[in-house]
Amino acid sequence: MSTTTSHTSESDGPPGGPARPARLIQNEATTEIPVHLLFRDDPDPAPVPVKPAVVGRRQGTGEQPRLRRPADVPKRPVPEVEPGLVERPARVLPGAAGVLAGACGAAGCVATSWWAGVLPSLALEALRLPAYAGAGLGPAQWAAYAGAGALGLFGLGGLARGRTGRAWVLDLFGRYRGTVRRSGLLWVNPLLLRRRVDVRLRHWRSEPVPAADGGGVALRVVVLVVWRVRDTARAMLGVEDHETYLRECVEAALARVPVEMPGGPRGAGDAAADALTRLVAADAAPVGLEVFSVQPVRVEYAPEIAAAMHRRRIAQLDARHRASVLTSVVDSVEDTVTRLTMRGLVELDDYERKVLVKDLTVAFCAGRGETAP
Repeated sequence: MSTTTSHTSESDGPPGGPARPARLIQNEATTEIPVHLLFRDDPDPAPVPVKPAVVGRRQGTGEQPRLRRPADVPKRPVPEVEPGLVERPARVLPGAAGVLAGACGAAGCVATSWWAGVLPSLALEALRLPAYAGAGLGPAQWAAYAGAGALGLFGLGGLARGRTGRAWVLDLFGRYRGTVRRSGLLWVNPLLLRRRVDVRLRHWRSEPVPAADGGGVALRVVVLVVWRVRDTARAMLGVEDHETYLRECVEAALARVPVEMPGGPRGAGDAAADALTRLVAADAAPVGLEVFSVQPVRVEYAPEIAAAMHRRRIAQLDARHRASVLTSVVDSVEDTVTRLTMRGLVELDDYERKVLVKDLTVAFCAGRGETAP
């Protein structure tokens, strides 16, 4: 026989004293604590300054911050144009004033020629003027010629015809002098540079512009913009080309607004059009352009993913069609079995009911497959 000695049954007490309890764990080491340390009076705890806790959002957990306020999102900078560059009416005269000035200039030239004696005899007979030997062409005659010619040129050169839906932006040596929106025969200072502006309602159809849907799938969108020039001064002097500026605004808006393919959720197209209209109108207003609507008229997948997305869309439509067909077949089988049972035409146990349901399902599915186009 072999004798086994366990450490847990040994007692390590001092001789003549009470035995210590057996150790529960081998190689256990204990340390004695003086009793007076357990009941000593601790001083009052000193206050420790604690900084305010800030709970931030942990990445990937979806938790919202509780104590930290959300940071203010900076607003997008709005295009700024010179504050003093605002459309104002220009000073113009009726066309009759220019005609009258031109007639006076021509009459002055004729009178100066008669005074100098250089008017042809045919003109004298036509105008029924008395014959006059004339004083010749001297400095006075040349000065009269210059004044009459300047008056005639200034009067006739300032005649202009205003049309409805068109306007002129007047510029003198690089400084804006006003806008003419009147129609009919007008007289405008011929020293002013005239820039014709079309203020009628216009449509602009863009080329395919890069965009994305709600899932980040690359798209190509053709946009139709309805717009017009509202402030001719800012539109002509603030930007170089209206359509180029509109194209850039539309591209910037499409980078922020998702566009859905046709057949997507109901109302998604209208919501995207409203958002695009607001963004483009806000960007175009400071430069004198008024945007009424921005409507996507054609949406298609980007060429690099078009084939894959079309296959995926066809698969989704096929799965949806299969689900609708299966639902219709199950409803038809249920209705048939219920009618046969409730009218007492047949009495079926569980096995016979299962067989009937199976046969009806096969028959309905085969019939639908034959009638499907």
